[in-house]
Amino acid sequence: MQILEKMFDVEIAFMASKEKDSAILAEAFHTEVVVHEPTSVPYAGDWRGLAGVAELMHLMSDTFSTFEVENLTCSGPPASMHVSCTLRMVSRKTGISVSQPFAQLLRFQEGLLIEATPFYFDTDEIKAALEVPPVAEVLATEAL
Repeated sequence: MQILEKMFDVEIAFMASKEKDSAILAEAFHTEVVVHEPTSVPYAGDWRGLAGVAELMHLMSDTFSTFEVENLTCSGPPASMHVSCTLRMVSRKTGISVSQPFAQLLRFQEGLLIEATPFYFDTDEIKAALEVPPVAEVLATEAL
């Protein structure tokens, strides 16, 4: 759990910093880190290296005003750790909140994250929360 707490602390410090210097991430992320985001989220793809992870965090921060982890549990050794939690996100664009189960496979090397593969419970719900409905749909809903 200590290795996860360190990783989350570094992520929070990075997000709170004004410079968003990827060097901050080096305290918990391996220089050859790769994060495999699924194709069904707006920040899809393989994000490689400290600069790639920094870019991913920028994009996620631009997408969500809130990104909280609740009820975190983990199992397995750092070589292949399984993490689960409830993930709560609030869309910056719509203000819609999404709360759902979330899991990740994490690999650490020498105490640093080298690979992460996240699994979102319902990416359709996430995408819907990020989309602003067409004006006609909003007007029709308000008329009811």
